[in-house]
Amino acid sequence: AGRVPVPAAYAAGIALGVLAPAVAARVCPPAAAALLTAYLAVQLAYCVSLKHVLVVDLVAVTTGFVMRAVIGGLALGIPLSRWFLITTGFGALFVVAAKRYSEAVQMTGKAGATRALLTEYTTGYLRFVWQLAAGVAVLGYCLWALEEGGVPHTGVLPWRQLSVVAFVLAVLRYAVFADRGTAGEPEDVVLGDRALAVIGLLWAAMYALAVADW
Repeated sequence: AGRVPVPAAYAAGIALGVLAPAVAARVCPPAAAALLTAYLAVQLAYCVSLKHVLVVDLVAVTTGFVMRAVIGGLALGIPLSRWFLITTGFGALFVVAAKRYSEAVQMTGKAGATRALLTEYTTGYLRFVWQLAAGVAVLGYCLWALEEGGVPHTGVLPWRQLSVVAFVLAVLRYAVFADRGTAGEPEDVVLGDRALAVIGLLWAAMYALAVADW
């Protein structure tokens, strides 16, 4: 923090905010460019006001994750399953709420919370949100994995369905850190926990085998 001068940061942000939709409009489908513009608008609204509104701040951050996934699908011409979007949305809400919960737990009894809004949330409510989101994300993934889409399975094993095990294990493992109140930095949890990394590799292997129909 503080390494980049504020004027330079603002200038870079404005330049990238203008260039990104312009470039997307030339190299991506119109829908992707339009959604990217909407995404930037949501991020701007979040920085200006939405981050100060209870619950809406969680929804705004979660929406950003979903919009990025949809933009990627539109840009690459990949159809996105409704279950994929549900899993992405509630998976993101799980991580976001767990982060807020961890911050709230760590700031309990301390003055000068890093986020003023944290003082208006209760840890019980944030715990409820991340637990609910985790459950819906798992349900959405299960429904996606069990959806055949009219394509007969010809592989040795049903890898797509078996990947549910790895996904659930990953959620359970991440929930350990959330429950402890140590999920305030999601990237540190994901990159720093060896067990979670192994589970992630296991899931990736199963998914690759499912795509290859091996």
